[in-house]
Amino acid sequence: MIEKEIVDRLFRSQDTAYRDFQSALIPTVPHAAFIGVRTPVLRKIAKEYAKRSDVSDFLLSLPHTYFDEDQLHAFILSELKDFSVCLREVERFLPYVNNWATCDQMSPRCFKKHKKDLLPVIDRWISSDHTYTVRFAIGMLMMHFLEEDFDVDYMEKIAAIRSEEYYVNMMIAWYFATALAKQYENTLPYIKEKRLAPWTHNKAIRKAIESYRVSPERKEYLRTLRIKISADR
Repeated sequence: MIEKEIVDRLFRSQDTAYRDFQSALIPTVPHAAFIGVRTPVLRKIAKEYAKRSDVSDFLLSLPHTYFDEDQLHAFILSELKDFSVCLREVERFLPYVNNWATCDQMSPRCFKKHKKDLLPVIDRWISSDHTYTVRFAIGMLMMHFLEEDFDVDYMEKIAAIRSEEYYVNMMIAWYFATALAKQYENTLPYIKEKRLAPWTHNKAIRKAIESYRVSPERKEYLRTLRIKISADR
């Protein structure tokens, strides 16, 4: 079975010190689920398995037992070249994603060539009640639609999201911080008009201030736009 073959391969590549370090960064996944395979090794293994005719058996074997399997799964999907196949497999996998790392590191290369087809799917993902599906949707808009394919309507969709989920709100903040670097004039009104939830608003400003892509002058102005949040909120 390919799944057992993969798990055995992952354990042969185990780094226990890295496992403990990684586990501390990803609190939504139990420590026992980590094997401890470093990302460059996982990417190399993914390239090998993405070429195999039986890789679909692994992709269908959900849910996986280990975080590292989920990471490998995400990296294999990122290698798929056929858009329709890749999209189908991403949609199959998303409900099982349970952490920010797997969500954020899943970046199918073929999506870049099919942006028009991707947009309606992103709309559907944004409306999901699954934390990491929403996070992934925002990430795809940030990655593919903040430069030549930018449209302020996409920003509207993200600004309208209201969530109690930390990992959704953090991605909204990350999106707007990146937008302040790439689409400053279009993004600034959302900050000036306080269109985001207060915590997300402040986090977006903080991340923009930390960015080397935002000028010192703009950083100084952004500091004046922070919202004071009372301790009891």
